[in-house]
Amino acid sequence: MAGPLGRIIAQVVILGVSVLTRALPAAYAAAVQNAKKNGVDKASAAVSKSKISLDEALMIMNLKDSGSKVTAEAVQKQYDRYFEANAVEKGGSFYLQSKVYRAKEMLDEYVKEQKDEEKKRASQ
Repeated sequence: MAGPLGRIIAQVVILGVSVLTRALPAAYAAAVQNAKKNGVDKASAAVSKSKISLDEALMIMNLKDSGSKVTAEAVQKQYDRYFEANAVEKGGSFYLQSKVYRAKEMLDEYVKEQKDEEKKRASQ
């Protein structure tokens, strides 16, 4: 009784393995082809675009952009305050410290763009 049942199980296993040995390389080749065509560029662009939005940066730094200008001094003051408050050595959160750092990067870039626009307006 175990003989015929064992033979059937062995045939099913062999059939399954043979199907997988043909299907996996074909699926891998298709995935590589798709990645070369358009997937890799989009994925690398998404990874490199890890910047946060201006609104999020303003919220993190507790600054308001409505009407008043965001100054480099205000950004630096808030950065020092929040970065120190979330220092890992003092039991703070590295994640929050990183958010504060990324917000400062974004706001520094924003302040620089504002100054460049003012220079363009002044020169015209």
